[in-house]
This record gives sequence, structure tokens and C-alpha cells, in this order.
Amino acid sequence: MTPTFRGSITPLPTPFTADGGRIDVAAIRRMVDWQIDEGSHGLSCTGTTGEPTSLSFEERQLVIRTVVEATAGRVPVLAGTGTNNTTESVAMSRYAHEVGADGILVLAPYHVRPSQQGLFEHFTVIAGATPLPMMLYNIPGRTAVNIEPSTQRRVREAAPNVFGVKEANQDFLQVTRDLAEVGRDWCVFSGIETLCYPMLALGGAGHVSATSNVLPRQLATLYELVRAGDHAAALDLHFAMLPLNEALFLETNPGPLKFLLGAMGLIDPAIRTPLSLPSEDNRRRILAAARQVGIDV
Repeated sequence: MTPTFRGSITPLPTPFTADGGRIDVAAIRRMVDWQIDEGSHGLSCTGTTGEPTSLSFEERQLVIRTVVEATAGRVPVLAGTGTNNTTESVAMSRYAHEVGADGILVLAPYHVRPSQQGLFEHFTVIAGATPLPMMLYNIPGRTAVNIEPSTQRRVREAAPNVFGVKEANQDFLQVTRDLAEVGRDWCVFSGIETLCYPMLALGGAGHVSATSNVLPRQLATLYELVRAGDHAAALDLHFAMLPLNEALFLETNPGPLKFLLGAMGLIDPAIRTPLSLPSEDNRRRILAAARQVGIDV
């Protein structure tokens, strides 16, 4: 199938009211408009950056519905619908289709550590429940299981609407193995901020980078530069963003990101436990890195 998604897809955080009690729908709409105005090629919601495990089923639906409505077809929306429960993931994926999402992002089930056969069955059941394009989400650091390239190939062969994978994998060799095993037209997106350029250089289709929440134009430009063959300029941009990419992961995402978005005046930096905002020392380091790339905080 022809993939809908390319380039810089921003994984939106879920903004809460100051006490963390409610989802701030108005803030979601502001973020969507700003991201589109700044040139992002697509938006994602209720993925890792969106704190999905702190949201109720109904809250996840509210976020997906709000992002789709606010986007109004201007860019494609990739809804994070994966959980560690196949039946719930199917229900969330069907809901995303009903409200008009353009695709779904489904992570490997966390906590249960399924076998490769279990992963294959989980993904193909979900893919078979909706006609939406589906991106796998490989994040072994959070799920404790790796979606092996051979499993990605099997899923693609069994489910034609599965078009690619978000690789949030510190093992950069896996990206080469993905493309060699599954096919050079397999859409591999970087989910590691410091690997956005290297993945593009290998033939990746784009990135789903938390940093694009604060540097949307730069992340979109990175993709466009590589697409145009200007690797020297892309490499310069890669190194210019490196300090902030590292600073935003001094503590568990999205704590540092929400702190910086709050400092920029884009959201109230509320986060739900067990996650937390960064320490005072790390806050200073984040602000220093942000100023280094021209963010006014």
C-alpha cells in the first residue's frame, strides 16, 4: 500500500490542567495549529510522549478525537492505539478509524514480554481489525522485547496495511537489518532523537521525534534537506540539535519535554505520576540547551 506518512511526525504530549486532573483540550488545539504552521509533515498522539498509560480508555479516545478534529485534514494523524492487551488495542484502533485518524501506531506489548510468535499474532490481529495503515512501534527499552526484523517481515507479508516501523532502538544495526530483511521500501522511522539523521541517511522514511514539539521547523527541515540530497547541511543541523536532543532525555520522557514546553508558554507543565518533572539541576541544563538552539526561554 502507498504510505500516508513521511518526514517529521511530531509525537504530541498530552497536556493536562495545572492539577493534572483533566486533559487540556484547548492546549491540544493550540499545539496542533502551531505544529502545522511550523511545517511538521504529520502528527501523532497517545504514543509514549502522550503518557498513554496514565490515561483512561475514554481519555485516550478524547485525545485522539481532539487531535483529528483540530488537524482537520491538514496533515495526517497517526493515533497511538497499542496496549499490552490485544482486545483493547483492537477496540482503540477501531475507534481511531471511526473518528477519522489516518493511521495507527501500535507498540510491542509492554510488561508481558511476548515471544516473536506472540508479537506476530498480536500485530496481525490488530491490523486485520481495521483498514487503517499501521506502523509498528519498536521500543525495547520500555517494552523489554525487540520486534526482530524477521517478525516485521512476517507481519508485513500477512497484513498488507502494515507499512513500516518506528524504531526507538538503541541498536542502530537493527535499522540496516530491518531494511535488508523486510525490503528497502519498508518505511523505517526514527524514534531515537539523536539518530534521526543517521536513519534518513540509511534510507529511513522520517522520524517521530519528541524534539519536534519544540523545534518543529528544524526537524521538518532535516528531512527536506536529506530528501534534496544536501547531506552537509543536514549534518550541520543534526549536530546543532544534539545538545537539546540529549537534554530532553536527561530524565524519562515526557518530563523534560513538558517542562520546556511550559517554559515556552505552550502548555501547563503538569504530568501524572509515576512520571515527574525534572530536577532543578536538570531544568537548568534543559533551559541552557534550549537557548543554545535559539529557543527563547
